[in-house]
Amino acid sequence: MARPRKFDEQSALTAALDAFWARGYEATSTRDLTSVMGMTQPSLYNAFGDKRSLFLRALDGYLDLTVRERIARLESTQPPVAAITGYFHESIERSLADPQHRGCLLVNTALEATQDDPTLQQKVADEFLEIRSFFHRRLVAAQQAGEIAATVVPDDAASHLLAVLLGLRVLARAAPERSLLEGAVRPALAWLGLPALPPPLVAGANTT
Repeated sequence: MARPRKFDEQSALTAALDAFWARGYEATSTRDLTSVMGMTQPSLYNAFGDKRSLFLRALDGYLDLTVRERIARLESTQPPVAAITGYFHESIERSLADPQHRGCLLVNTALEATQDDPTLQQKVADEFLEIRSFFHRRLVAAQQAGEIAATVVPDDAASHLLAVLLGLRVLARAAPERSLLEGAVRPALAWLGLPALPPPLVAGANTT
């Protein structure tokens, strides 16, 4: 009979995620991880494998709770144009609500990933393509519903929205000002004839 584990796996993963998110993959040492997770190095390796394997699990957990959850929820509950605007709105609100200004872990990972780790590069690229696919699906649906102009090219527009989103998340780390972030998004929405950003979730909220 297997011996029950003497630790809370989900709590340990959450602690690892917080460490990677705050410091980055390269700067987070195994010693950092064992400290925040409350584990010895042998027990960490036994439970999660090496540092890279642990990071990939933490990243997947992050994506499930953020990017993937948001796409599924907005796509299933909002009209096509509102889903796109809602994605940007929530990204801005999330960025401003984080007192540590950590940005998006996926985008941070993209900035760290090198050709020395093509598997990690490919994972990041695949996740970016999932976001682009969400934009593309919503744009096609909006066009079919007559919500945006027939002259919009969904392929190009989806790529443009992805680029705006990635730039937004990088900008939010260095200059987390509402006016700056919203100003970066508004022209893209207006160009496509999408709804304007709604008011802040909390009136007057700003972390600057």
